[in-house]
Order: sequence, then C-alpha cells, then structure tokens
Amino acid sequence: MCGIAGTYRWPDGKAVTDRLTDVLAHRGPDGAGRYSHSTGDGEVQLGHRRLAIIDLSEAGAQPMVSGGLALTYNGELYNAPELRRELAAAGVRFRGTSDTEVLLEAWRRWGTDCLPRLRGMFAFAVFDERTGELVLARDQLGIKPLFLLRRGTGLAFASELKALAAATGGTLQVDHAALVASLLYYWVPDSRCAFREAEKLPPGSWLRCRPDGRVERGRFWNLRDIAAEGRERARGGELPDLAAIVEESTRHHLLSDVPVATFLSGGLDSSYLTALAARDRPGISAYTIGFRAEDARFEAMPDDLRYARQVAERFGVDLHEIEIAPDVLDLLPRMTYHLDEPIGDPAAINTFLICSAAREAGVKVMLSGMGADELFAGYRKHLANRLALRYQRVPRPLRRGVSGAVGRLPVATSRRGYRSVRFAKRFLSFADLPEETAFRRSYTMYDRGELLALIDPDLAGTVDDVLTEHADVYADNDLDDHVNRMCLGDARMFLPGLNLAYTDRSSMAASTEVRVPYVDVEVVKAAFAVPGDRKIVGRQGKAVLKEAATSILPREIVYRPKGLFSAPLRAWMSRDLAPLVREVVNDGELVRSGFLRRDALARLVAEDAAGQQDFSKHLWHVLTLEYWYRGATSGSGRSEAA
Repeated sequence: MCGIAGTYRWPDGKAVTDRLTDVLAHRGPDGAGRYSHSTGDGEVQLGHRRLAIIDLSEAGAQPMVSGGLALTYNGELYNAPELRRELAAAGVRFRGTSDTEVLLEAWRRWGTDCLPRLRGMFAFAVFDERTGELVLARDQLGIKPLFLLRRGTGLAFASELKALAAATGGTLQVDHAALVASLLYYWVPDSRCAFREAEKLPPGSWLRCRPDGRVERGRFWNLRDIAAEGRERARGGELPDLAAIVEESTRHHLLSDVPVATFLSGGLDSSYLTALAARDRPGISAYTIGFRAEDARFEAMPDDLRYARQVAERFGVDLHEIEIAPDVLDLLPRMTYHLDEPIGDPAAINTFLICSAAREAGVKVMLSGMGADELFAGYRKHLANRLALRYQRVPRPLRRGVSGAVGRLPVATSRRGYRSVRFAKRFLSFADLPEETAFRRSYTMYDRGELLALIDPDLAGTVDDVLTEHADVYADNDLDDHVNRMCLGDARMFLPGLNLAYTDRSSMAASTEVRVPYVDVEVVKAAFAVPGDRKIVGRQGKAVLKEAATSILPREIVYRPKGLFSAPLRAWMSRDLAPLVREVVNDGELVRSGFLRRDALARLVAEDAAGQQDFSKHLWHVLTLEYWYRGATSGSGRSEAA
C-alpha cells in the first residue's frame, strides 16, 4: 500500500511530481522514490511513497525499473504467489519477493490482458521506455483511488485529489455539479470529481497515453456483466459455496510480512472475518469503537461492545477498545482535508481513530467487513424497499392516515431520541414511490424539491442531471431480480463512491492499509449468483451470508440486530456542535457564496431542534461541505492545518 503520482509530457514535470509525491507522504512513510525518462518531445516522471507490507527490503522499492519498464504501484495482489509460480515456470527470474515485481513481470508478458487476472486492490502507472507509452489502471471494484488531470497533451496523476490541487498551485476550480451531487448523496459519486478539470479513473479500466498525444481508454471488468453472468448461474440452479469462498478470500487477504489486525464492531460481517482470521493467525488483534454512555443512550444505539467482547473471548482475539467522545470533533478540519472531497459520513472518523490506534501499536494492515451489506442486501434500505412493495398494496386512505399519524410524532425529546420513529418517517418518505426513485430516496438526503429549495436556483438543471445519472445507472442492467438490482446499484455507486473512498482515505491518513475481503472479485461473482430471495428471507437481510457464518459463529452473533458503524450524531448536534452549526448557517462561506440558501438551512436547524424531524445527518454533511469548501477556495492548495 502506497501513494503514487506522476506526470507525462507536463510542463516542469519533475518539480510537479516531487510536489505531488510530498503531499502523499502520509500514505507511505517507509520510503520515497522518483523515476524520469524522455518520451517524444517531453518526459515522464513517476513518484512513489512506500508503505512496506510485502518484501520489506530494497528489492521492493519503487518506482521499480526493469528491462525497459518502470512501475509505480499502490495496492496488494492477493494471488501474487500463484502468478509468480506461473511466470517462473515460463522462465521469469525474480530478484525479490514483492508483489510489485510480480505485477511488473505480468505486465511485460501479457500487457493489459494481465488486468482481469489480478486479484486484489490496485492503482498503478507503468511506462514503457521502448514505446514511450504510459498506462494507468485501477482495480475491478474501485478499492484504490486514482485521480488524473489532463491539460493539452499532458497528464498528471496521483492517489489523492489534494495532491493535484496543491501541485497546480490552487488553480483548480470547484465543480458545483459535484457539490450538488454530494448534497444529495452526502458523498461525491465516483463518476464525478470535486474539481472541474480532474477526474477519477473508473474502476476496472485503463488509460494509455502515447507520445504523439493520443489517449486510448479501455475497460477490462464490468459489474453489469458480472451480475448478468451471476443471474445465469442462479437460473441454472448453481448456488455457490459461500462459506468456502469467503474463507478463501479471508486467507488470501492475510498475506503480509507485517502484523495484521481486524476491525471488530460486534456485527456479523466483522465478526465473521475476525473468526476466520483467528483460525489462521491465533491471537490476532482486533479494534472496536465505543461511545460515551449518555451519547449512546440518546441515540438509542445497540450495545455493540458486548458482542465484540464475546467474539474476542470465544476466538482468543486481543481486543482493543477506543471510545469516541465529542472532543474528537476537533478532528473535523483534519478529516475533511484527508477525505479529499466532501464526505458526510462520520464513520470516517471511526476508521481514522481505529487505524491510528492500530498504527501506534505497530500494526500496518487491517481487515474490514466493508462491502458485505452492499453485495448481500444487508442494509435496512434493502428490506425497506421490499416492504414498500407490500405497503403499496394497502388502501390509499389507510396509508394517508398512517402517514399523518407518524408525521406528528417527535423523533426526540431533550433527553432521548426515538429510533423507531426516525425509521418510520424515513420509510414513509419513499414507500409510495416507483422502484428507482424509492431506492434513491431510501438512502439519499433530499428529494428533488428539498434540494432545489436548499441551493442556488441557477443550479436547478444540475439537480436534474444528478438525478438522471442515478436513474441511468440503476436501470443499466438485465436483471429481473429486485434485490439484486439494488445490490448492483450499490456496488456501482454507494460502495466505491462512499464506503471504499472514506475507508482508503481515512486509513491512509493514519499510514495504515485496510483490506476488504468481501470486496474480492471471487466473492462478488458469488454474490450475484445468489438469487435475491436467498439474500432477503422474511425480514432477514444477508440471509445467505448468515447461513455461511453459522459454520463458525454462534447464532447469537449471526442473528443479532444490525449494528451501526457510525456516530451519535443527534447527541453531538444538539449539544457539542450546535454553536458551530449556527455559525455555518449564519455566516458560512457556502451561504455567503450563494451556493446554499440561509433560510432553507435555518429551517433544517429549527425543525431538527424542535424534535419533529431528524436532520442531524444533513447538518453534519453541511459542516463537512463547509470545511471542504473553505480549503478548496483558499487559492493556494490546502494544507493539513486548513
């Protein structure tokens, strides 16, 4: 795991690449390197910051140059041992034991045809000295980030957007369409970028730059096709052995020359991975989050710690508990800097604190249960959208009566919040809508009218563009299965846009690598070969994964109520953050610029304070967006102190 950067036919490429690489220092504190070579009438510069995980010797240093190829690479290849054996049998002689060298030799032998053979997470750039061509590539599911910027025939790239912003002297302009999208979702979709000129290389794709200025793009893996293949397998009655596939993926993800630990929330996904990992690594460490008692009580949060302790004791795991208190909100500006784009999920803070504690204990690598909910229909929204189809069969007058009664109920008093009322109001906000609209509304922040009322009226067309994009992505499939349509939408948008993005950026801010065994190509293939009626059974989401987990976990853990890897936002908003919210609403940069409308924000604050609606998540995202915008418009590229 590392930070990569570089330029191709870019003015002052050496100085720019050095600046890019310096900004990425937190991603790779174990070493730095740079490579340069002429190409056509320009030059290529490759930079690297190293976090040494496999082959800690200089034989694994980067950029790696061998036989006319130069590679700068971020990630891990979990099938590197198998590829190494195949390449060695074909006559390749290896100098070290790193997966970097395996990737370089695989590229030499197969070129872009090697990409679908790679099992892991990766973003890399490879330069061929003979042809003068530079190729960028990103892993199948978008686990690792890769940002790029094209000007004329030149290109600059980096693992983080902030590096491109800094290296161009703060000249990048904010893309207001991306900010509108972030308000809707509370994150920026992978198809968009917060700065106008910049872009993200799409998951499962590559880009080739030629010395004559031509650029070629290609795709080597497409989730739409994987889902269609899975549908055919399911129709043939071929149900995958999910327990064996998850166990094998977990074992592969333990490949490391440094200590590995796990996230352990006490929920199904992390408990299952921790139990499997403990089989291979007895005494493995795990890290979990807790909250102040009064905050957890106000938020009506489940007691996840009890379950985490139970799993740790049963499997001989060394458990470390970290409490999040409101003073952690001092991290808000720092987290906004590291998240690169406006991301309003407080789970990013949890991830950063867990990884920081692990790093202090000497742990560089952690396993996370990320991805299981998206692939196996584990979120409440999946079940809620299924229930909505039944609700729509209830006579309309009765539905109106239910909606009116629930609308009058408070979501909180001064002493506690009412979680069931929040859920009921959320459900009724989309239960009558068509499928795609209901699915979008079940996990996004605003409907069309609410979003239009919140922002500059001149951006009305942008709102429609953002909503159309969601509809187009959701509809782009051949699936006749409602549950798997939702899972595919999540795997293409929610997973790379939010969860994988904040996981990578929060963990790398703490110089720690997080691996995601559920977001593995073989697990993903298996997930879409499972029919929807095996994922949601009755009111049980992730039913097929729960069946698999019973082979190792006690039923009390497998079938416990779903926990939340989040934070007690209502408690924070009503107490510790209230003054900051008032400041941003009354005199924030977003309000002064005209992007957000003060009166609409004030209504959100008033309704939330009255306890009739829960807008804590909305207001938290406004804070993250405000801090990001301040840094992005400061004009000099941001610093961590911003």
